[in-house]
Amino acid sequence: MSFPVNRLSLQATLALVAGAFSLLVLAGVAVVADLTVRMGVERSVYEGTQRAATDWIASMTDARPAPPVTTSDVDLLQLVDSSGNVVAASRAAARLPRISRYWPPSDNRIEHRRACSPSGCLMFTAVRPSPQEEQLLWGGESHVVYAGQEQPAILGTYRLELYLALGVLTASTLAMVAAWALLGLALRPVEAMRRRMAEVTVTDLSMRVPAPPGRDAVARLAHTVNDTLARLEAAVDQQRRFSSMVSHELRTPLTGVRAELEEALMYRDVDPHESIRRALTALDRCHGIVEEMLILARVRTAPRRHERVNLTDLARDEVAARRAPIRIRAEEDVVVYGNAVQLREVLVNLLVNAERHAESLVEVRVTRAEGQAVVTVLDDGPGIAETERERVFQPFVRLDDARRRDPQGSGLGLAISRAIAQSHDGSLTIGDSPRGALFILRIPLADAR
Repeated sequence: MSFPVNRLSLQATLALVAGAFSLLVLAGVAVVADLTVRMGVERSVYEGTQRAATDWIASMTDARPAPPVTTSDVDLLQLVDSSGNVVAASRAAARLPRISRYWPPSDNRIEHRRACSPSGCLMFTAVRPSPQEEQLLWGGESHVVYAGQEQPAILGTYRLELYLALGVLTASTLAMVAAWALLGLALRPVEAMRRRMAEVTVTDLSMRVPAPPGRDAVARLAHTVNDTLARLEAAVDQQRRFSSMVSHELRTPLTGVRAELEEALMYRDVDPHESIRRALTALDRCHGIVEEMLILARVRTAPRRHERVNLTDLARDEVAARRAPIRIRAEEDVVVYGNAVQLREVLVNLLVNAERHAESLVEVRVTRAEGQAVVTVLDDGPGIAETERERVFQPFVRLDDARRRDPQGSGLGLAISRAIAQSHDGSLTIGDSPRGALFILRIPLADAR
């Protein structure tokens, strides 16, 4: 089974990290377990030897006591006097030399010790009777009882550590293999997305990556990729339509320029000055289309400027600059965040459009409503049919009435205005009105942001 290099590297790296982490954790657990077992065994041995020694002392009634009662583990007991002689001993220790020469001090009468020889190690407890017991039994002479047993094999070898090390290595290997398998399952949807993304081309952006079920990180990534592809497809389609419309709109005036110049060259009776004048008029139209195209492109791609813009003052200034009769009703200090130059462009386009179609009056209102600044421009002209209200915002779309009133227009003004509104998180729509066209611009208020 083959994997891409990048996926293999990521999967192997994460699996190794999981294995190393489990190795560290399990090694720490093994060390704690080893110490716990060793300390537990030692404590159990010394508790048994101490119990055997104290029980034998408690049973003594004369200077030469009877042999002690031993257990299967603690079978080596000796009573030694101050001269180092073994006074009494258990059957197993009777023929043995003195277990140890260590003599506990009077202030620490019970000591746990270990004595090792070539034949093995012995764990024992040295117990010194109390002064009262020594006085009662031996006239105050000091004695020591030694109780011991052979060191358990688990303490004398490294078998426990070997078993724990094997267990740690086995568990770490299993953890690494499990991590490898789980990561392979987790990365399988990512690999499927990668293969699908490799198939996406500029000529076909309709493909989408497979989205796994659920709401985990991989599923959210797949949905984000699909959303990005959808936006990219929409942007490319819009760019294609825009390019097609631009070429169509520029073809007519450029064809006119060529015809005028060819006519001036071919026919001597044609006034060249008049031909050049008509050609310049067509070129002016081309220049206007190109300028408005650049404005639309800048609106869609330029970074947003954040500054406080008073729409009330902006609208009053633009109304005052118009020659046509325009009535304005504006609330004071309707402030938004945005680009003053672009918002002024919207107002100019709306006012020019209203003046072009109005019969006698244009009315402008600036108000606040539901956390938004609302600017309405209403004319008393023929209005726009409801079926055409969205179409007029498309680039280069001009209705018959608009072509008749302004044959030289480009049809980009309303498209630019809507793009500016959307770049300010707002909207530009056409509403219902008893007469004429009602354009409604909505921008979030600065305080609402």
